[in-house]
Amino acid sequence: MRLTVSLLFSALMLPATVMARDLVLTSPPRESASKAREVFQPIAEYLSRVLVQPVVFKYSDNWLSYQSEMQKDLYDIVFDGPHFVSWRSAKLHHVPMVKLPSQLSFVIVARKDSQNLNSLNDLNGRPLCTPAPPNLGALIVLHEFTNPVRQPQLKNTAGFPQAYEGMIAKKCLAAVLQIKIFEKLDKDKQLAKILFQSKGMPNQAFTASPRINDALRKRIIEALLSEQGKQVTKKLRDEYNGQDFVPATAEEYQDIHLLLKDIWGFEI
Repeated sequence: MRLTVSLLFSALMLPATVMARDLVLTSPPRESASKAREVFQPIAEYLSRVLVQPVVFKYSDNWLSYQSEMQKDLYDIVFDGPHFVSWRSAKLHHVPMVKLPSQLSFVIVARKDSQNLNSLNDLNGRPLCTPAPPNLGALIVLHEFTNPVRQPQLKNTAGFPQAYEGMIAKKCLAAVLQIKIFEKLDKDKQLAKILFQSKGMPNQAFTASPRINDALRKRIIEALLSEQGKQVTKKLRDEYNGQDFVPATAEEYQDIHLLLKDIWGFEI
C-alpha cells in the first residue's frame, strides 16, 4: 500500500506535458489475442494507476503489422526480444528498463542417427526447421552463413517445439531451438545432438520510448520490480520460468540489432 501511494503521489507531481496522450503497451504476436490480453492487460491497468495516465495494450495479430508499427514508432512500452530491444535503442532511442535475468542461447540440433551431420557446414543448402525470421533463432542461423548460396533452406514452423518435432519426424535435417527448450524436449528422449550453440545474450526486456521522460520511466521500473509488480507480471514471467525481472541497461543490448540488418525496414 505504501508503495502504491508513493507512486501515485510522485506521478501526480510530474509535469502535465507528459500526460497528453495514452501510452501504448505491446508485445510480439506470439500467442492468441485472448491469451495476450490475459497476460498484458493487467500490466497496462497497473501502469495506468502508477502513472495516473492511461496505458492501453495494443495487440498486433501478425508480425508484419508488429514490425511496421514498431518501425513507425507507434509504441511506448514494449516487451520483446533482445534484437528488437537493441534496434529500438539505436534507432528510436528507446531505453531498456527491466529484463528477464537469464541469458538467451540457441542451438542447432540434428538427430543422433544423422551420421553425415556433424557441423554447420554439413547444413549447406539443406532443410532446417525454424520459426521464420525475424525470430531470433532464425536470425542467428543466417548470421552464421554469410554466403547466401550456402545457407540452409529454412522450413518455417510455428515455434521451437514444432521445429524439434519436424526434425525428429525427418521433415528437415536439423532444427533451431532455444537451448532451454531443447533440453526440456530432449531430456528423456535423447534423440538429438548439438551441432552449434550460440553465445549467450541478454534476455527479453521492457523498453520505454523517449516520450516517457526520466521521472516516469523510473516510476515504471520501480513499479515492475515491486512486490505488487511481481504479482501483476506473474502470468508473463510464468511463460519464461517465473524468474523475477531485474534492471536492464542499454549497453548490454548494444549491436545485437545487427542481426536484423537484412530484414526490411530495420536499417539503422
